[in-house]
Amino acid sequence: MAEHLVSGLLEACVVVGASNDKLKQVYESQQQENGLFLPLLDPEVLQVHAPPFVTKEKITEHGIGSCSRGQRRRSFIKKKSERAVVAPGNITTSEGSTEDMSVPKDLDLVALPQLCFPGGLQVSKEQNEDHFHFLVLTDVFGNKTHGVVVQYYRSIQLSQEGVLHQNCNNYKHPRLYTAYGVCVISKHPYYTALKDCLSCLLGQLKSCRIADMEERVKEFSAKLALVPIPPPGPLHVMFTLRPLTIVLPAREEKDRPVIDLDLHLPFLCFRPRILLQIMTCILTEQRLVFFSSDWARLTMIAECFMLYIHPLHWQHPLVPTLSRQMLDFLMAPTAFLMGCHISHIQEVATETDDLILVNADEGTITSDFVDIPEAPHAAALCFKRRTSGLQLHYDIEAVHQGVSLDINELRMQRRKWQQNLNWEIEKITLEFIVNIFRDVSDHLNYEHRVFNTEEFLKTREAEDQPFYKKVLESHIFHTFLKERLSRKTDAFTRMELSTRSEAQKKTGVENPRRLTMQEMARKCSIPENRLSKRLGRSMPNLGEEKQLSVPRHASLTKTQAIPAVCLNIPAKPVKIFKLPDFPPPLVYNYVHHYYGEVIHQLGKAMVSLPAGDSYLLARYYYLRGLVSTLNSKRLEALSDFQNLYRTDVELFPGDLVQTLVDSLQKEERVQAEKRPELKRLLSKLKSEEKNELVTDDHVKKFELPKTSMHLEKFVKCIQESGIVRDTATIHRLFEALADGQQKMVDPERFKVFYTFWKETEAEAQDVHLPSEVIEHLDNNECVYKLSSSVKTNNGVGKIAMTQKRLFLLTEGRPGYVEISKFRDIEEVKISTAQFLLLRIPSLKIKSSLRKEIFEANLKSECDLWSLMVKEMWAGRRMADDHKDPQHMQQALNNVLLMDAVVGCLQSSLAILAANKLAYFHKMKNEVPTVVPKPTVEALKHRINPSLCMTSPQTVDVLLYTPGQLLFSECDLDGTPKLWCALSHGTVVVFDAATWLMQPNCIQVGSKPLNCMLGVDQEQVWVGSQDSVIYIINTCSMTCQKQLTEHRTGVMDFALEEKSRKFSHSQVYSCSADGFVLVWDVLTLKVKKHFQLDCDGLMFIQIYNGILWCGARDCIMEVKKNGVLQRKLFLPETGMSINTTFNSFLLLEERGEIWTGFSASGDLCVWALTDLSTPSNRVTLPECSEVTCMIKVKDQIWVGSHCSGPGPSGVSGKIFILDSDSCSVQKELQAHTDRVQSLCSAEDRYVLSGSAKRDGKIAIWKVE
Repeated sequence: MAEHLVSGLLEACVVVGASNDKLKQVYESQQQENGLFLPLLDPEVLQVHAPPFVTKEKITEHGIGSCSRGQRRRSFIKKKSERAVVAPGNITTSEGSTEDMSVPKDLDLVALPQLCFPGGLQVSKEQNEDHFHFLVLTDVFGNKTHGVVVQYYRSIQLSQEGVLHQNCNNYKHPRLYTAYGVCVISKHPYYTALKDCLSCLLGQLKSCRIADMEERVKEFSAKLALVPIPPPGPLHVMFTLRPLTIVLPAREEKDRPVIDLDLHLPFLCFRPRILLQIMTCILTEQRLVFFSSDWARLTMIAECFMLYIHPLHWQHPLVPTLSRQMLDFLMAPTAFLMGCHISHIQEVATETDDLILVNADEGTITSDFVDIPEAPHAAALCFKRRTSGLQLHYDIEAVHQGVSLDINELRMQRRKWQQNLNWEIEKITLEFIVNIFRDVSDHLNYEHRVFNTEEFLKTREAEDQPFYKKVLESHIFHTFLKERLSRKTDAFTRMELSTRSEAQKKTGVENPRRLTMQEMARKCSIPENRLSKRLGRSMPNLGEEKQLSVPRHASLTKTQAIPAVCLNIPAKPVKIFKLPDFPPPLVYNYVHHYYGEVIHQLGKAMVSLPAGDSYLLARYYYLRGLVSTLNSKRLEALSDFQNLYRTDVELFPGDLVQTLVDSLQKEERVQAEKRPELKRLLSKLKSEEKNELVTDDHVKKFELPKTSMHLEKFVKCIQESGIVRDTATIHRLFEALADGQQKMVDPERFKVFYTFWKETEAEAQDVHLPSEVIEHLDNNECVYKLSSSVKTNNGVGKIAMTQKRLFLLTEGRPGYVEISKFRDIEEVKISTAQFLLLRIPSLKIKSSLRKEIFEANLKSECDLWSLMVKEMWAGRRMADDHKDPQHMQQALNNVLLMDAVVGCLQSSLAILAANKLAYFHKMKNEVPTVVPKPTVEALKHRINPSLCMTSPQTVDVLLYTPGQLLFSECDLDGTPKLWCALSHGTVVVFDAATWLMQPNCIQVGSKPLNCMLGVDQEQVWVGSQDSVIYIINTCSMTCQKQLTEHRTGVMDFALEEKSRKFSHSQVYSCSADGFVLVWDVLTLKVKKHFQLDCDGLMFIQIYNGILWCGARDCIMEVKKNGVLQRKLFLPETGMSINTTFNSFLLLEERGEIWTGFSASGDLCVWALTDLSTPSNRVTLPECSEVTCMIKVKDQIWVGSHCSGPGPSGVSGKIFILDSDSCSVQKELQAHTDRVQSLCSAEDRYVLSGSAKRDGKIAIWKVE
């Protein structure tokens, strides 16, 4: 009906067997030779059935529609005279001169007969058992189709007239049996369901006459073509094919494949160690051949392994069933996975050298010339531990159950057990893949799409290196990298996040990799790791040096690589939609009525859903749209697909919808333009088609530069290398490394710098302090710099620098002497110490907590250590003054870069070059500002939402959502959260209890975001400049819903809580063109809408049932039905021509409106009783623009932009006003750029976000 638009369960049904002529020859030869030999016959295609099975022809001249039962696809036509075989049941034309078999364009009829009879077609003297097996068919583009084949036998007889008959009653001659194969082909891997379907057909074929065989198969095929494929999610489809009830399970998620087979079959065939070896062979793209005596087992096992490695995808030939004529495929030079009958194993082993042979019957894997890679040790141990707890035998599970007399009930019980077992195996195999590739993201540069292969390999255990070296070169891994660099959120991402250890969850800061004291203490429990090679060189009494392996990050060692977490991820409950009984499938009117009945039943199911169950509602919309498409109801289908935007946009079938739109007839397009929701859909598709960008999905390996680099290329190279991400820091590094006049960095110099950086990083991994020293340090401290052995006034030892302090590691018996914490330093200076006739440079450090000045004879290292200590000291002071811990982290990065620059240059100018990186030390000397006391007292903390980006971003909107004492399963921590809308549609989320950034940001469009609103603790609404309202699910932290009714940028929201017991909450949204839409929160439908006459509507608030709407030129009091009551205009005096309203605050309990303006530092207070003139005007000192306002308790917090940065560099101030006196109580120096956004956290804290020159969020305490 809807030809070429969408397919159902069946793609084609093909009948394969021997022709009558061949069977007659075999029968006659048996009579002559007394049955001594029965030859193998070549199977041939006898019938092909493919949709569409019924079509509606055009209206005749008399106005009567006629129905056609033709199959309109590409035809497979051969003249009878050209064929040696006549297959029973062929479709013939009226002249009888040709056969017209309808064939799907991607179906290869040449190879299919061999695959249906891979062992050959054997005429038999006995009626053999029916046999099922499975096929995977791949076209030249890599698209897969799946087939299920049943072979069954019928008797053949030759009558006295010499005519061949089957199932006749003439027993004068010995009876022979011939096999027929019926192959059902589908685009979807529903192996179990299609096997059940063929089992139902088999009962009919055995009891029918051969003349009726074609009609039965055709009717069977037409029924399967009526079955729609369920969308991803919890909605499964059930249908009845007498006598069985069959279920089509849906994909669990869009990025996961359909699973309709027994995933535990390989566990019954292979031990865990062999399973792991097979998976590693697949991951490293070896040439594998599976062998079994059962053809069905080959495909099922191969498909299970393809599911085990998900979300990685096998991208090479996959032919799990090779017929005897196809054995030469095994000579292919590329990687492949193929399957052969066990009888060929010796032949294959003899003829080929570099294959890995897997015997599924004996559970073995062998190869004479290929090393079979072992799985990474830690991941393998975890896999074996998990699989040891699996219950693989249904009989043990069901031993307590009684025997049901209903076969469908028995099947349902078995299916439920199998689904639970499949889910457990999915979790275990996915965890195995996650454990192997968990740390890949640490070596990715997303901005330039670079993966640092060498650095990743260095972090792997020595015994795992052979596996990783192979897998990193594979196509599988390359595609996996593309998906990671595109920040794809799939099953891998979700499990990787959910199985992170607490320490991994807290890694939000861009730290160079070092061992923390906690990790070091754990390693110290191993005797040979207690002291490092580097420390041991200057400590002769510490024992012999140990030979160390490849340097690696502590979190990647065997004992720590796999987080000890429980995979307590429950399977989601499913809902089953039962299709009506099938009609006569070859009559158009019946089929049309059947689709109508399906649509009616789906509508009833949607009505019966609980209110707010949009997740399941989306599946019903999708399924109904699919059925409407099959029924050629294009407008109804488009309407259902349009509804996916507000229920689950991830289900939206973009390609199908575009095809539907392109196929609309002229009158249909006119009707679509008259329906608002379809008009919006057509407009959206058209705009997306114009703005469609070619996505860059390349993956680049990091390589050292070969030519001199200017600034732009140097920035890119440094970011690709992973050394540092911040663009401003890289600019300073360029100044340090670049030649004076040319301003270019030589490739050789960069190589030396990069090598020194990596060697220093590697050596730091081998620093292991004695436990007596570790106990003096905090758990999260790391040693970043260690001096050579020097003489000090506290003895001989090495100076160590952490992110918090300096201490002396004394020699002899290792001891700890604290020099000073950075915040306690009072003075750092270089002096000289007399030694014989020499004067040796020494470093003096004065601490506020020690009377004695620490002095160390650092000799040639003195200048560098002085510069580093001063930078860390200045960074600490600035971090404390501004309550911004990132200043300390940035100072640490600067210090490490200084060290690498000095090590790279090795000249008298090295310290001068390193001095260019002393950013905080320079700021301390050049801008010695004191933060005002009110700011210090009010400021509690600063956080950086742009931490994982190359440059600061504007914090456009802030939203605080409170935590829940009784949190739901989806909100695993129940903690409060801070939502930050940054430039270009990026939303960053912080845990407001710890101020740690959540791992992944959320991307909602690509335009600026104007407003956010928390709704019902489970949703965050985000209004975008692209006119879309994005709804983020706070449980899954994904954007699954979009509201597209606005036509211009969405500017603000107002929430009206439900007023009556059975009413729903409402959200008012306004857009720049003056439109206000009222949304039902539960159904996400527009209840009403109206347009206001104004210039650029920007704000909306609701109080006591009255709307207050703010625009650039006025503020309006509006009833909820859109009727304008009053207008407030710009003040007539004291304002420039270009001044507009920029912010407003409604204080209805005080009967006031406070307004702020662009290009003005004044606040106007208006009495609600008189909107003609302001009752009060407040001028904010040194303020050029009011940007935002919020009310907190009895205070008004006003964000502003100063006319120019003062001596402190502050251009964004916050003024705190008393709402009674309208006077400024406090003036806070907030940011170095304008204050862009403000929000309150339960009236205890106020959070301010700034524009991009600062890009930080400040957290202020409310008094």
